[in-house]
Amino acid sequence: MNLIPLYPEIFLVIAICAILLIDVYLPDSKRGVTYVLSLITLVVCAGLTINSFNGASSYLLNNMFLSDAMSSVLKLFTYLAIGMTLIYGKQYVTARGMSNGELGGEFYALALFALLGQMVMISGNNFLIIYLGLELLSLALYALVALRRDHAVSTEAAMKYFVLGALASGFLLYGISMLYGATGTLNLNEMATAAASPTANKTILVFGIVFLVAGLAFKLGVVPFHMWVPDVYQGAPTAVTLLLGGAPKLAAFAICFRMLVEGLFPLAIDWQQMLMVLAVMSMAIGNITAIAQTNLKRMLAYSTISQMGFMLLGLLSGVANGDISKAADAYSASMFYSITYVLTTLGTFGIILLLSRSGFEAEEISDLKGLVKRSPWFALVMTLFMFSLAGIPPMMGFYAKFSVLNAVVASGQTWLAVIAVLFSLIGAFYYLRVVKVMLFDEATDTSAITSTTEMRVVLSLNGAAVLALGILPGLLMTICSSAIVKTLAS
Repeated sequence: MNLIPLYPEIFLVIAICAILLIDVYLPDSKRGVTYVLSLITLVVCAGLTINSFNGASSYLLNNMFLSDAMSSVLKLFTYLAIGMTLIYGKQYVTARGMSNGELGGEFYALALFALLGQMVMISGNNFLIIYLGLELLSLALYALVALRRDHAVSTEAAMKYFVLGALASGFLLYGISMLYGATGTLNLNEMATAAASPTANKTILVFGIVFLVAGLAFKLGVVPFHMWVPDVYQGAPTAVTLLLGGAPKLAAFAICFRMLVEGLFPLAIDWQQMLMVLAVMSMAIGNITAIAQTNLKRMLAYSTISQMGFMLLGLLSGVANGDISKAADAYSASMFYSITYVLTTLGTFGIILLLSRSGFEAEEISDLKGLVKRSPWFALVMTLFMFSLAGIPPMMGFYAKFSVLNAVVASGQTWLAVIAVLFSLIGAFYYLRVVKVMLFDEATDTSAITSTTEMRVVLSLNGAAVLALGILPGLLMTICSSAIVKTLAS
């Protein structure tokens, strides 16, 4: 058996075990070794992923594991996102004893376990394998949210996340069991074939899809399964909030694509209507509720809800009146949007972590007052991120929104594109409010901003990338389009 496509996952498991063992014997003063080893692990995984992809789709482990163009691209961006998360969060977790003292290096080990879960989700070609990856990711995130055991707000957030996450897992498993009962298989390709059969029981299939979409909606954090997002974003330590709101969104897109497009494409008309309702409600409630927020993390949580609703627009535009000719364009636009959202969110929370210090959390919008006088450069970088989230040209977020709206219009749903634009205009208000506070309000905090050199460099590169990929989006869009076309062809 050719196990080369599995090398990144195999290496990551070995590396996590080694890092945990090494960390046990490290004194607090040497805890930086765990951080460095974690970054080296990500670099090696990226190298193995690049080396293992030969342009064709590879099926392993009785067709339960799939390595294809889309999985390779998403994994590379996931490594990048996790690496940036560790760099941005290093100073934060060290200052709060989350990577030294009693807790040791659990933050880094759990972040790598979350990465492993995401990799399994991205490459799963079987409903249960995808579910196992999802649970591995979820369990790591539950533990990370509650990592500060003496912090009541974090513990409460973890309890809410855990209880609602268990409920969503029940929805997902029940939906999978219905689909298995109707088709007799859990393999994505075989299920697509069985669902297209004229003898398939469509009633049971649609019934299963309802529960499946409900479970996926929770993991994406879209309305009406969004109730955990603001509380968990606000209650979790900011470094964990970044880990929660960044890289996992790429894996969430991947499982939506795997389960709905690859596994249930013959029933696209049914699940697209469900996604349409979720998308419109998410854009409405997410954008309108975010206006009332004064807590920056909570505002970004509602922003996430609306952004995920926008991402769903691409997935629901693949099939229009039986015409599948525009499917690849729609799904590649959605993939591009997911990558754009993650890169921009990483930078946004990176600025929050930059401004936080021991005993002070830069969580309120008012904490950004007068940032331009304290650090003109990072005020500019934060402005780039806010413009990108709002979809203002020439930022990356503008082209991402444009490509999704273009896919929606191409599918004949112009009215849906108009609704999306209207809610985007509402969303622009609370993003621009942050810019106004930074540039025009008087500073209430005049303390010097201290951070590591690598954090400042990576944050600056992050801002430059958001601008550059907005001006020249062609390369990344071509990569996404090529990956989706090759994946659909397989």
